[in-house]
Amino acid sequence: MIHTRPGNANNAVTPIRGHVKRKILFANIPADGHFSPLTGLAVQLKNAGHDVRWYTGPSYAHRIKKLGIPYYLFSKAKEVTIHNIDEVFPERKAIKNHVKKIIFDICTYFIERGTEFYEDIRDINKSFDFDILVCDSAFTGMSFVKEKLGKHAVAIGILPLCESSRQLPPPIMGLTPAKSFAGKAFHAFLRLLTDKVLFKKPHALIEEQYHHAGMNRNGKNLFDVQIDKSTLFLQSGTPGFEYRRENMSPHIHFIGPLLPYNNGKPYTLRFEDKLYRYSRVLLVTQGTFEGDVNKLIVPAIEAFKNTDKLVVVTTAGWHTGILREQYKAFDNIVIEDFIPFNEIMPFADVFVSNGGYGGVMQSITSKLPMVVAGIHEGKNEICARVGYFKLGINLRTENPKPEKIKKAVNAVLTNPLYQRNAEALSVEFARYNPYQLCEQFINNLPVGSNR
Repeated sequence: MIHTRPGNANNAVTPIRGHVKRKILFANIPADGHFSPLTGLAVQLKNAGHDVRWYTGPSYAHRIKKLGIPYYLFSKAKEVTIHNIDEVFPERKAIKNHVKKIIFDICTYFIERGTEFYEDIRDINKSFDFDILVCDSAFTGMSFVKEKLGKHAVAIGILPLCESSRQLPPPIMGLTPAKSFAGKAFHAFLRLLTDKVLFKKPHALIEEQYHHAGMNRNGKNLFDVQIDKSTLFLQSGTPGFEYRRENMSPHIHFIGPLLPYNNGKPYTLRFEDKLYRYSRVLLVTQGTFEGDVNKLIVPAIEAFKNTDKLVVVTTAGWHTGILREQYKAFDNIVIEDFIPFNEIMPFADVFVSNGGYGGVMQSITSKLPMVVAGIHEGKNEICARVGYFKLGINLRTENPKPEKIKKAVNAVLTNPLYQRNAEALSVEFARYNPYQLCEQFINNLPVGSNR
C-alpha cells in the first residue's frame, strides 16, 4: 500500500528538461548509513519532475514523509535494524570474532532478506510499473528486481568500493595494499581463502536463492555480484579516497561525496559561545549503529575532560541523558543527541569517529583531519583508508583507551600533514557535483525494459 499520494505521478511518459520523465523507486537496507546518502538524490530527482517513490521499513517512514516522497512499507520483508538485530538474532551477541560476526550479518541481515525485498517490490510493481530502481549498494533485492522484473538497477556505493582486484587484499579485513612481493602473495592467498572458505556459507545462500529464481552468480563473490548485477554503480567519494586498481568495471563511476539531504533551515548551536572560548574543538561520534558508548565516546571524554579542548559529542540518541549527568561537572564537555555535521564541522579541529562512511565523507568535505577507531560493520575498511591516505590516524581497534585517543588527537593537531591531506582531498571532492552527476547518469539510461 502506498503512503501519501504522489503529486507528480502519471502513467504518461512526458519530456522533462529535454529528457524523459521516469518512474523511479528508491529502496534501502534499514540502516542510517544506507538510507541517508540517498535522500538528497531522491529530492533532486523529485524536484526535477520524475515520479519518485520509496520502498523501506517502518522505521524510516516518518523521514521519507518529511521529504514529501510517497512510500511503500516492507510487507513480506522482515525489518532488521540496529535496535532489534540482537533480539531477532540473539545468537549474534555471543559472536566476538570480527570476521565471524561479519559473515553472520552478511547472511542474516543482507542475503536472507533479498528475496523478501524482491517479493514486496514485485507486488509494488503491479500498481507502480517503475522504470528504475535506485538503492544502496548492499540492497540484496536489487539483482532480482533487475533480472526478474527487467528494471534498470542503479546501485549507490555507500561504503568503500568492494570490487575485487588482483592488486588488493580482500574486503572485510581492513588491510591496505601490499608493496612487497611477499605481501602481494599473502594477499592473493587471502583472496582465495576468503572466496572459498570464509564466504562459503554466504555463497551457498546466494546460489540457493539464484537457483530458485533461475539466475546465475557467474562465479562472482558476494561483493562483486552486487556490482555485476547493477546497471550502473555510482560510487560515493572520489578516486583520491580509493585504492588504485586496474580493470575496474566500466559501469562503476565516482560521483563525489553523496551527503544527506539538507533542507537549508538554520540550526542553532546552543553552546556556540563555548566554540570561541576553547583553544581546540574535538567532534566525537560513534555514528548511529553503535550503541555501546563505552567503546569510543566515554574514553574520548575521559581523555579530554577538564582540559582546554572543547569536546562536542553526538550520541545519535544513545544514552544521552546518562552521559550528561555523568559529565555535568565539566564545562568543556557538550553532549547532544544530534548536530548537523555541516554546522559543527567548520568549528572543529579533529573528528574522532568509529569510521562511518558518511561522517568520513563530510569530514573530508570540511577539510577536517580524523582519529578513527572502528572494526565492525565494515568500518575497518573505511578506517584503513583514513590511515593509508594519511587523512588522520587509524587506531585499529573498537575499544581504544583514553591515553591512546589523547596521543592520536595530539599527533593530528601537531602534525600539519594530516590537515594538508584533508584539504587536498577536499579540493578533489569539490570538483564533483554528486546530485547533478547522478541525475545525468539516470537520465541517460535507455527508456524501456532492461531485459
